Amino acid sequence: MLLKKMWGLAGSIILTAGLLAGCGSEQQNVPDTGANVPQERVTLKVGIFDRGNSPSGVTVTNNYWTNWVKDSFGAVESYIDVEFVPIPRSGATEKVNVMMASEDAPDIVFASTDNLLPYNFAKQGGLMDLTDIIDEHGPNLKSYLGDVLEMGKVDGKIYSIPGKRVYQGRYTSIIRQDWLDELNLQMPATTEETYEVLKAIKAAKPDSIPLGFALRQSSIEPIMWSFVEPLNEEQRYTMTQQLGATDFPVLLPGFKEGLKFLNQMYNEGLMSPDFALDTDGNQLNEDIMNGKVGLYSEDTGKTYNSTPGIAAKLIASEPAANLVPVDPYTNSEGKHAKPGYLPNNFYIMVPAKSERAVEAIKYLNWLASEEVMNTILNGTEGQDYNLVDGVPQRIDSQEVADRMYNAGDIELMTSAVDYGNAEMNRKAMVSSVAEQFRARAEKSYEIGETDTLNQIRFPDPIEAEIKYGAILGDLYNEMLVKVVMASPQDFDATYTSMMDQYMKSGGQKILDERIQAYAALK
Repeated sequence: MLLKKMWGLAGSIILTAGLLAGCGSEQQNVPDTGANVPQERVTLKVGIFDRGNSPSGVTVTNNYWTNWVKDSFGAVESYIDVEFVPIPRSGATEKVNVMMASEDAPDIVFASTDNLLPYNFAKQGGLMDLTDIIDEHGPNLKSYLGDVLEMGKVDGKIYSIPGKRVYQGRYTSIIRQDWLDELNLQMPATTEETYEVLKAIKAAKPDSIPLGFALRQSSIEPIMWSFVEPLNEEQRYTMTQQLGATDFPVLLPGFKEGLKFLNQMYNEGLMSPDFALDTDGNQLNEDIMNGKVGLYSEDTGKTYNSTPGIAAKLIASEPAANLVPVDPYTNSEGKHAKPGYLPNNFYIMVPAKSERAVEAIKYLNWLASEEVMNTILNGTEGQDYNLVDGVPQRIDSQEVADRMYNAGDIELMTSAVDYGNAEMNRKAMVSSVAEQFRARAEKSYEIGETDTLNQIRFPDPIEAEIKYGAILGDLYNEMLVKVVMASPQDFDATYTSMMDQYMKSGGQKILDERIQAYAALK
């Protein structure tokens, strides 16, 4: 029923667009105001990520979906012309900062899941107060986002609009099932069993890397958070340290034990020997694709995606290779604890200097409608997808891949279509994965949101985290490298020294401020 409604709407949108295009008038009526009042045509500038991956013959600002948006939104708000403005995905935060400072930002711009950037912009008077405009022109925004919209408030007013993150899992571990079968090993289900499996792999395959590891959070966090002891609310709020968009467990009980486990792995030759140099994860990916790695952790779903094509490239050279999801690390309660995301995606903002705040909210409100979200994220039935058990499954062809390549960047209001239950959502999320990997990809998403520790946030950012976050993030990585690579007899001294440096470099100030903020919150 949902998809029938969707295509009925899409058809009427396209038909209406054609009728309006034939009018050729510079002034059009605005259908959704209920008043037959001509309005001057205006241009709404909308930011869009440029990932440098546009197919041949199209650009990030001129492709199937940008043209569809211009025609379809123009049929609803006929006086608004949409112009897309590219924002390089690499270094996007810096680019947005420059655009805002030079007053050259588009009418709709966005920041990452870190709320520090919109908070700072709002405090400095750089963002439009959208509260009243949303009340008047944003019914879909309020209905779809619900409580998530509260995360865009500063001092009780809405200065940014957080898109919704439908799937809040973050990481999944992957293991070579064919190696387990070859060595007659059982799938590990606890941290202790995982250690024994890694030792067995090393003994049987001396040239292998039993535990693939990089100096990236996707490698670090699934292990470190499994050692964190159960926390009460006060500990979660006060002792967690938010450095950038990520919560770090550096002060939490169990952190030292997690480092000791990694130190043991390193000194026994069970993990990537040069992990400290692999800050982008590219070496780890190469090692996996070259058949060297037995177990690793990654961003959920990444192994089975066409880019970078880890599973596909491994199988191309080793047809018997079988990378399967696993949940190997357990905490003291026997749970597979791992960090997750907040329920928001990007923060969408309207600069204070914009003259198109009303039009911006009308546009975002249109994107937040159920029919438009389904259309952009799924495409056209029979052309881009087929329905399988009520869930759109992407047609596996280069033509479809080229057409749909940046649809997710255009649909700002959500990370995925929400079908109302987790199983259907997972099936939808893997619809673009090659058919041979879909079942495993779906399992990886299931594991990614099992026993998840979702992030927490104070209503306003912690000022000390803004001031010291970048420095402490680098120091955290330095600590991990030095402590993990220390000889066993030097472990305690190295850990104590690095923790002392961390606390003196801002860690203590963050702790003090979070204690005060929690007292105020209560």
